[in-house]
Parts: sequence; structure tokens; C-alpha cells
Amino acid sequence: MKTTISVIKADIGSVAGHGLAHPALLKKCEEMLGTAKEEGLLEDFYVTNCGDDTELIMTHRQGEENEEIHQLAFNSFMEATKIARELKLYGAGQDLLSDTFSGNIKGMGPGCAEMEFKERPSDPVVVFCMDKTEPGAFNMPLFKMFADPFNTAGLVIDPSLHNGYTFEIFDVLESKKVELSCPAEMYDALALLGSIGRYVIKRVTRNDDGEIAAAVSTDRLNLMAGKYIGKDDPVAIVRSQSGFPAAGEVVEPFTFPHLVGGWMRGSHNGPIMPVGQNQAYPVRFDGPPRVMALGFQIADCKLVGPNDMFDDPAFDLTREESSRIASYMRRHGPFEPHRLPADEMEYTSLPGVMEKLETRFKDMD
Repeated sequence: MKTTISVIKADIGSVAGHGLAHPALLKKCEEMLGTAKEEGLLEDFYVTNCGDDTELIMTHRQGEENEEIHQLAFNSFMEATKIARELKLYGAGQDLLSDTFSGNIKGMGPGCAEMEFKERPSDPVVVFCMDKTEPGAFNMPLFKMFADPFNTAGLVIDPSLHNGYTFEIFDVLESKKVELSCPAEMYDALALLGSIGRYVIKRVTRNDDGEIAAAVSTDRLNLMAGKYIGKDDPVAIVRSQSGFPAAGEVVEPFTFPHLVGGWMRGSHNGPIMPVGQNQAYPVRFDGPPRVMALGFQIADCKLVGPNDMFDDPAFDLTREESSRIASYMRRHGPFEPHRLPADEMEYTSLPGVMEKLETRFKDMD
């Protein structure tokens, strides 16, 4: 019997602007998921938040894209939204693009990462949650985990990793996808993955047997809504050890605070900062963007953990470097490269400002 992990998240309201999800919202979601566990729909769950996003981490036997699981998440978010509106929280229900469930939560606003697998004798997984950024923020870390031998020594010295991994890459603008195998097609993969606003990793599988290794939420909220609502704040699930990168190799890419799109009003580039759960509260210019890592063992479809993997002094220097980079980027003010390039700004609120200037532009002599 296979185990499914579903991580579904949404911004349904927060305290003091785009800040922190209120405990009452988490409590309501816990109540609803607890009932589902008692009724046998879920095997286990863990509710948390990364900044203003509420994350539902669920294990079950229903497989991926199951209607009952997705409806459970949707209903939980809807009930928590009622509380958010009563408390007049900021952005109450902002990620819910519809108040009627249509069979699958994908395309309705919330982000979703799922994977189904047969459990190994020991099956560690890491759930990553990001705030104030977009799905492409996972491109570099996942590439390093599964294709870069300078990060993952196992690619060189472990026979079970040596044949590499295949990346399923989505073109979120054209709604197309391609599968590229690394190391054989590494340069082709990098040609796409460097464009983090358009090409994003959806899944990673092991070349030897096609076994699932990682899954990412690739939902672009602004493209679904047709206007800027909020940043996508993606989540990811990564399996580790015994045929996959070691847990230390999985978190190692985040020692480099690479630049990602998002930050204030979803319109700026900034460094991603790895933080423990108690620091996942981005307030400086609504940032800088944050990522937290929760490590679990999966045992008979139950969650053992989590361990707060970035709550570690070994990441202190990275956090300091991120703060310095944030200061440097902020000094650019409204100029690129702090502000996103023009093609990305088309998906923010800037076009509303540009409309009033359209009639003032004249042909050049």
C-alpha cells in the first residue's frame, strides 16, 4: 500500500499586514483535519505557517489529486477565512479565487505539492515552505540537490544516485512542460531553469527507476486570477537518504541566499533567508523572502517529527549575509535590479499606474 503526502497552503489572513497567520486560523484547520483523521480520510497531519501562509501537511492513502483531500483543504481554508474576516485580519481569504469547490484545488488559488510512493524501511522527507516569493525560487536549490556534485557528494560516490535524476519543468506562461535528464541534458535544463519567473521545476524523479524524489507547488496566483493578488509562496516535498541526497545535502543549497522574485508587493528581487519556524515572519520591506525546512520520518503513513532543520547556528552566517544583501538591494530603491524587470512587472499592480501615461506617449521624430 502506498503513502501520499499532500502539502496544501494558502494565505487566508494575517496580522499586521502581510505578516503572520493568526493562531485561531491554524486551530480551526487543526480541528477540521483532526475530524478527517478520526473519520479515516487522513492518516496524519501537521498544521503550520510560514509568515502569512497557512500550510496543511497531510498523509493519507488516497493518492495524488484526490477530490476528498482537496475538498478537505478547501473547506478548512474557507472556515478559517470566516474567522479571519471576524478578526478583520489583513488579506482575509485572499488566495481563494472561488467560494465554490470544483473537484480539484489546483487553479483555485492555494498552492499544492503532492507525491505518492511505497515507503522504504526508513523514509525521511523534508517539507520546505517559502514566503514572499515564487515557485522558481526552488529552481536553484533543487538543481543543486539533484544535479550538482559540488553540493551532493552522493552523485559521485553513491551508486544509487550516480545515474542522476530527471527534472519535469513547467513553462508557467505557455502551460507546457518538458522532462530533461541530468547529467546528460544538464545544460538544456539550465538554459530553462535560470529563468525563474517562467520555467519552474514541478517534479524530480530518479533515473534508475522513475521513483519520485521531489515535488513543488507551481501555481502562479497572478496568472490564475488575471491580476496581482499576492505572491505564490511555494511549498516543496523532498525525499532524502537511501537512493536520494542525504538530509544534509538537501538543506545545503540554502547556505547561499540566492536572489528570488517577490518581496514587497511581489515586485522586487531579494535574497532568500533560511529560518526556523519562530523566525518565519518577514517584516523588513515585507521580507526578505523566507524559507523554512521541516524534517519528518514517514512511518506507516504517519508523520514522525518535525525537526526544525534551519533552526541551526550553522545557518547564522547565511542569515547575516542575507541581511547584508537585502540592505544592498534596498539601496537601489525603485530601480532595477531591485525592482523586477519590465516583463515581470506586467504581472504586478504597476500596469494600473502606466495606464494614465499611455495617452502622453508620442511617436519619436
